[in-house]
Amino acid sequence: MSNNITISHGNGGKHMRHLIEDVFAKHLTNDLLNTDSDAALLPLKNQQLMTTVDGFTVQPIIFPGGDIGSLCIHGTVNDLAVSGAIPEFITLGVIIEEGLALDTLDKVVKSMAEAAKEAGVKIVCGDTKVVPRGQGSEVYFTTTGIGYKSSVVDYSTKLIKPGDKILISGSIGDHGAAIMLAREQFGLSGSLKSDSANVISFCQSVYELEGVRFMRDPTRGGIASVLHEFNQATGYGIQMNEADAPIHDEVITICDMLGYEPYYLANEGRVVAVVEAGIAEQVLSIWKKLPNGEKASIIGDITDQHQQVVLQTELGGERIMHELSDTPLPRIC
Repeated sequence: MSNNITISHGNGGKHMRHLIEDVFAKHLTNDLLNTDSDAALLPLKNQQLMTTVDGFTVQPIIFPGGDIGSLCIHGTVNDLAVSGAIPEFITLGVIIEEGLALDTLDKVVKSMAEAAKEAGVKIVCGDTKVVPRGQGSEVYFTTTGIGYKSSVVDYSTKLIKPGDKILISGSIGDHGAAIMLAREQFGLSGSLKSDSANVISFCQSVYELEGVRFMRDPTRGGIASVLHEFNQATGYGIQMNEADAPIHDEVITICDMLGYEPYYLANEGRVVAVVEAGIAEQVLSIWKKLPNGEKASIIGDITDQHQQVVLQTELGGERIMHELSDTPLPRIC
């Protein structure tokens, strides 16, 4: 068999069967995955189900701190976790470009399996297609995530009130900056890694707290886009304190050199939460004790004094953080 993906790997014949068995089933096997069936039978607990769908494309597909395989798991389970669900199952759609090295695909799928095991989810069914060389970007993944609702609160922007505090579970912009470095198109290098990870522990640690209003993972468009989401949904203003924003020096340097703002760079392993002011310090204390939570911070608050997203600068001034309109970077998730 060829060491690279060919069109025959997507024709429904023996090469496709070998691909499924020797790459995907080899790494992703579990008691619910049945490659001989077109559907998966899922055990239903006496709880409410939550579901999400997502697509993943990134270049390069392997980057410092992760790859598209682990990224698709993290992105899927994180959408469920911030919504108040315990992730349980994932379905996987795969589009592979002709010419992709099988060793590379195997590495990515192995990483996917490891991320799924860490998150406690099972990939229960999937589909694979191959497109001709030049019609793809090595490999794309589309996932559906299914979980059981666990939070005591039905998180909603409708719960947000003036005086609420805004927290983030870790440093800002790491994924976007790491992808820029990995592309090497700017002549830069460094040790920065993507923050790609599941945020299940952060979310589950506050599921029993009734003062948590809403949570979101700041992926495309970064934290700035999340703050604008709060603003548009509620009509309230947002005050963000630059001095409290946890940003690695390397991210700041990259942004200064290239003319980007870290607040618009994607994260793939962070949670932004809006919480009642009275429990903000409690949530912060909980998060700081979790792995990768040492840089958790209270970065701002909700106000009814204006209706804009305002950054309070370290120099004592204020400036409006405008909503993202153009694409500041090539796609990174």
